[in-house]
Amino acid sequence: MKSGRLHNWNLTPEHARQLQNRLSPLIVTSCQSLKCQTVAGIDVSIQFTKDDGFAAIVVMSYPSLELIDMNVYQGKIRFPYIPGLLSFREAPLILKAWQKIKRKPDIIIVDGQGIAHPRRFGIASHLGLILDIPSIGCAKSRLIGVHDELPDETGSYTLLRDNNDTIGAAVRTRKGTKPVYISVGHKIDLNTAINTILKCCQGYRLPEPIRIAHMAAGGKLKAIPVTKRNS
Repeated sequence: MKSGRLHNWNLTPEHARQLQNRLSPLIVTSCQSLKCQTVAGIDVSIQFTKDDGFAAIVVMSYPSLELIDMNVYQGKIRFPYIPGLLSFREAPLILKAWQKIKRKPDIIIVDGQGIAHPRRFGIASHLGLILDIPSIGCAKSRLIGVHDELPDETGSYTLLRDNNDTIGAAVRTRKGTKPVYISVGHKIDLNTAINTILKCCQGYRLPEPIRIAHMAAGGKLKAIPVTKRNS
């Protein structure tokens, strides 16, 4: 499955920030009659000793969450770790893994931020725009914004705000655990994003597509084919 191309990935951090500012107005924060039958989880694991990254994409049926397709791509990490610029570090490997996915999902859930980002253009938004697909950011930690205290009940949430903007939500996916931070990536609204994440949870803190993708990227699912770089 081929992916689109918006720009060159060989950028300095300053040029990367400028690109985010130019592309963020293209993000769509609404959806119309979105019918979801498949959902993909996307995560990247990095071996810091070798600068190798493993990008995993798992495609699951929705809402039954049965595994349909998956791929892991191994390649070199070319961009340094800089908060707010995660997509320039991980997206090139993710796009390589995407090319091997046979079943295109209706929605992608990315381990990272969507518009809950200083320039409103996190990795979930970046991938959603490149792939022209509805996307959701599901992060384990908060990058920016503030929110009210969150009840401990599973399914509760409170809005995440940055100045006067609503940029996402802190969502309690499991009682007694820290919330996850949900934000619109592209071509979806926040309520749909929250409801999708909650329907993808099966008793764990992380939604199932992200949990399985995390296992795949970390080499904990041995039956997954790994596509390696040529050089």
